Amino acid sequence: MTVDARAAARRPIHWAVGGALVVATALVPSAESAAAEQKSEVALRYACPFPSGAEEVDVVVSAVLPTSARTGEEIRPGQVSVEVGLPAAALARFGDLEAETLAATARLTVRNTVGDTSADASWQDLTAPPTALPKPGEGEGETGDGLTLTATGDVPTVAFGTPGRATLAPAALALSLSSHTADGEPTVPPGLDVACEPVPGQETELASVDIRGDQDPTSPAPRPGESDPAPEPVPDRPAEGLPPTAREKIDALTDKRLDALEDDPGSCPIEIPPEWVMTTAETYAAGYANAAKLNGAAALGPAFMKVVLNKRYINDSCASTVDVSSEVNFDYQGKRQLPPTKATFLTYGFMPTTATMTLEQVGPPAAIHTHTVTNTPTYPEETTVTAQLVMRLSDVEVNGVPLDVGPDCRTEQPFEQVLRGYGQSYPPAGYLVATGGSLTGYAHIPPFTDCGVDEDLDPVFTSAISSPGKKADNYAKMTQAPLCVATDPTSVNCPPKKPKPER
Repeated sequence: MTVDARAAARRPIHWAVGGALVVATALVPSAESAAAEQKSEVALRYACPFPSGAEEVDVVVSAVLPTSARTGEEIRPGQVSVEVGLPAAALARFGDLEAETLAATARLTVRNTVGDTSADASWQDLTAPPTALPKPGEGEGETGDGLTLTATGDVPTVAFGTPGRATLAPAALALSLSSHTADGEPTVPPGLDVACEPVPGQETELASVDIRGDQDPTSPAPRPGESDPAPEPVPDRPAEGLPPTAREKIDALTDKRLDALEDDPGSCPIEIPPEWVMTTAETYAAGYANAAKLNGAAALGPAFMKVVLNKRYINDSCASTVDVSSEVNFDYQGKRQLPPTKATFLTYGFMPTTATMTLEQVGPPAAIHTHTVTNTPTYPEETTVTAQLVMRLSDVEVNGVPLDVGPDCRTEQPFEQVLRGYGQSYPPAGYLVATGGSLTGYAHIPPFTDCGVDEDLDPVFTSAISSPGKKADNYAKMTQAPLCVATDPTSVNCPPKKPKPER
């Protein structure tokens, strides 16, 4: 829901982008921190309900984190590891299934806290490779016939909007165990899902990070109890809407602005401080891109996208509009790109040509701009997504014969891909950033460079693919799935889903 400032005194204020609630928290993303790093580890006991009965398992969580960061700086936990020691009793059912190996996917909830404010992050898709199950009598000792699985992977970033001592502490742990027979086939049933909780009475803190305020960029923030006054805590996040004190501040700001409008009609718009509304999200998008000259289309995605919502939020009550700026980065195996896609076209209308096409994102994050009109009941929205891309070609075959294009065949400069979507908030319809939908647009493909090893193939690909002049004649249609928002990891949209592309 977007907001008209003139209605603020008559109804609660909710902040959103694309028609879905985005809850304000003290955790906001921004630039990465370059502080010194610390290797952190915590050993915990978890209670897990296995088919054999309730069992306590040993879990060791470790990660590399900075020792300090500034407010708003992005913290990226590295070398994340969740080591789970499964007791023999928990493994009994897999022996009955004639399983030889056991693998796991772990989803760990991590509570991020600064001051009196906490928000949960989901460290999901941590994977443990298949490990041989112990035979009866093997592994005798303190763990009996138990098995240790170590899950690793990349996890979401976090940033803190309030100075102070920030902590990260593991909470709930979900395990998805998958078993296979000696020939590599899944057992029947193929696995087991287990939801575990920390045993009460433990110290769960994994690490602490000193968060420095913007007014003091060099020295660490004071810890509670030291001589410097502790920062005013941000209120706990309620189930819906802004925290009460934040709402009061916005109401006061709105009242002040409305009073000013009587004397100075040009005093619009109101820009909302981003630390009250900014948050992270993830989603996938998939679609097709036409190559106009080749009279064909290449499949794109599904592409994983990391989104930062509400980087800027401007409510212009005079014009009855709300403008929200967000940003997105593609992510494929740690690179800012879409997954490579293989496409076959009839070059020049008669010669079958197959190539792997990779679209790499360059420059700043792709910009998402949503413009909402608030003086109509439906709250219509127009969203524009603008990305800078470079196209690379590899594994080219012409009429079945490999063509060596070299390792760096690409467009000579980045090109701008602009996609637009249209929708409304009430009732939700069409494309909305939060709920997804279809985005369409056109792009100009520049000439190619560095194509060919034994001969210069730049003119061939430029002639066959590139747009004439600066004509944007290559049509693209992408379908975005709903957002999995970091502040609501238990949503039905989490983990993010892969959409079905539309032509």
